[in-house]
Amino acid sequence: MMPTDASREPRLWYLVPAAGVGSRMQADRPKQYLELSPGGCVLEATLATLKRALPEAGLCLVLGADDGYFSPSMVPWQDWLRADGGSERADSVLAGLDCLSRHAHDDDLVLVHDVARPCVREADIHALVATARRSADGAILAAPASDTMKRAAPAGDSRPHGDGDGDKERAPSIAHTESRVGLWHAFTPQAFPLGLLRRALREALGDNPALITDEASALEACGRAPVLVAAARDNLKITHPEDLAMARLLLAAREALPDSPRTSA
Repeated sequence: MMPTDASREPRLWYLVPAAGVGSRMQADRPKQYLELSPGGCVLEATLATLKRALPEAGLCLVLGADDGYFSPSMVPWQDWLRADGGSERADSVLAGLDCLSRHAHDDDLVLVHDVARPCVREADIHALVATARRSADGAILAAPASDTMKRAAPAGDSRPHGDGDGDKERAPSIAHTESRVGLWHAFTPQAFPLGLLRRALREALGDNPALITDEASALEACGRAPVLVAAARDNLKITHPEDLAMARLLLAAREALPDSPRTSA
């Protein structure tokens, strides 16, 4: 890791984990390579948005070691870094951080962004960077929960549903309603100083990897408190087939109405 130099301005870096297989999409290829617009896939759309938002930022792209779908022409950076991903997302992020540590400084700001979030708004990325630069614990894009939140009963407590004496579908039953006061939906990018995130993720993965569902959770496990930056709710993550259709509609609408205001969080 390069030492911190107080006389220099910390650089911005994107870290984009893109080594997943996207099994829930039930597609013939990883979801990052599914067509999002004519002639362009999800990966290309996501990277293009990130580049427009922060053209001065560097990029570390984490790909599967045997990825046969990727082409360097998909990347809008002239110079960028590639790392091989791991079996889990957190392993891929850590591999990317290890790669960055050979080129970046401890205090450089790293924005980790899901490749499957092509609809992130450039204005939200700018707001995230401004906040993360003022926070010792970093910051994430997020939105307050607005839906009623239900806690499902344990699987063994689910009641059979349907009529007749034959096999009955055991759908989850409601245990109780959770208060949504103070609950937020976590998005990406999530921005942290490189050295801090790398140490926190290493420690958290060593102690209890099951608790690490995003980068902020690794910071939380170390007693840190990242800042929540309110963002547009249309920063959706493509996970299921219907998400891909929704992302296509959102991006097409932005092309038609480029000056439309963002949805307030």
